[in-house]
Amino acid sequence: MFALYITHPQVAIDPAVPVPDWGLSERGRERAALAASTDWAQQIGRFVASTERKAIETAEILSAGRLPVETDHAMGENDRSATGFLPPDAFEEAANWFFAHPQESFHGWERAMDAQARIVAAIERVLATHDPTLPIAFVGHGGVGTLLKCHLGGTPIRRDHDQPAGGGNLFAFRLADRSVTCDWTAMESWKGM
Repeated sequence: MFALYITHPQVAIDPAVPVPDWGLSERGRERAALAASTDWAQQIGRFVASTERKAIETAEILSAGRLPVETDHAMGENDRSATGFLPPDAFEEAANWFFAHPQESFHGWERAMDAQARIVAAIERVLATHDPTLPIAFVGHGGVGTLLKCHLGGTPIRRDHDQPAGGGNLFAFRLADRSVTCDWTAMESWKGM
């Protein structure tokens, strides 16, 4: 059976609002609704999301009320609260540095190696009690999703494993051996396994 790691799609960016409280934009909601109508979304038997609003909203749209959405604080995005909101260009530079120096902190950010250990432990903790015959979707964030994908793929932490811009992407992995079976794909375009 399979698992998906899904990143939230586009958000309503508001520098006056803490990043964990940002919700989906209208475009993000549209994309999640399109994905919810796919065959793969109907197969998911369990949704687990980070506690950030945008991840919960994505999971709720994808589950379409069929299933409750579980949450796990340890699935949150890498902690960037030390710098607060960064304009897009500055954020991209910071993200490049974050991935290029996984054992160091960018101006107080959580280190990539620590965020990776946290997301891997969170996923494994959920899967330890999960019915392996049931497809599961983890809904979270691009940064830690990339760190998880690097771990599952046995590759070093590098940004070239990151999702395409805009979010709302997924990758799949087998529950039996945790092998990644599909690279980042727009969630509304994936055809399933």
